[in-house]
Amino acid sequence: MVFRYGAITFFDVSPIEEAAFLNQLGTRIQRKLDAPIVEEIQLSLGENVHEIIEAGMILIQDFSMPSLQVVAEVLSRSVVLERFEGRVGSAFETLHPMAAGLGSGRLTRINYRNLLRRLGDVLLDQQEMVGRIAITDKPDVLWDHPELERLYARLNDEFEIIDRFEAVESKLNLIGRTIQTSIDLVQSRRSLRVEWYIVLLIIAEIGLTLYDLFIRHA
Repeated sequence: MVFRYGAITFFDVSPIEEAAFLNQLGTRIQRKLDAPIVEEIQLSLGENVHEIIEAGMILIQDFSMPSLQVVAEVLSRSVVLERFEGRVGSAFETLHPMAAGLGSGRLTRINYRNLLRRLGDVLLDQQEMVGRIAITDKPDVLWDHPELERLYARLNDEFEIIDRFEAVESKLNLIGRTIQTSIDLVQSRRSLRVEWYIVLLIIAEIGLTLYDLFIRHA
């Protein structure tokens, strides 16, 4: 099952078949990761059980297409969240010196274009999580198969989808505010520098005028 946000779930597929399918999609993948994030779990039938989740195994009552769709949806969201968790962690590390500088009352030398690029990355990640992936939305298959609500809820809890999403979103908001604050400070510093240039030019013009009036024509 292929999802538009770049996740693919395979069921009972050999490594050769998996590699061949991924090669076919190669030209259609945007923002491709250097190393794909993979999560594997065993899916088994269980008699007289109600979607029991054990260590490394999900027991479901049938292998119907709607049930597999629910499992695929949750697994794909878990993998995508892992990707965002890694990106957010790296962003926190790179922004720590900047935040430390702001906390100590000093503004270190910052690349303005780099700040804008980072802010754009944060906004793109937020748009992708909320808009394209819609992690907090229920899968469409549940509208036609409400009996799978329990399976979806159990899987969501097992993989901590909502909690992880809220944590990533909170960190993205914090990163965005930090970058925006730094951008505002850089712009303020540039504006102050321009104002000083204007003041110096005015003083120079006044000096030249006084020189022309009192000294050169003396």
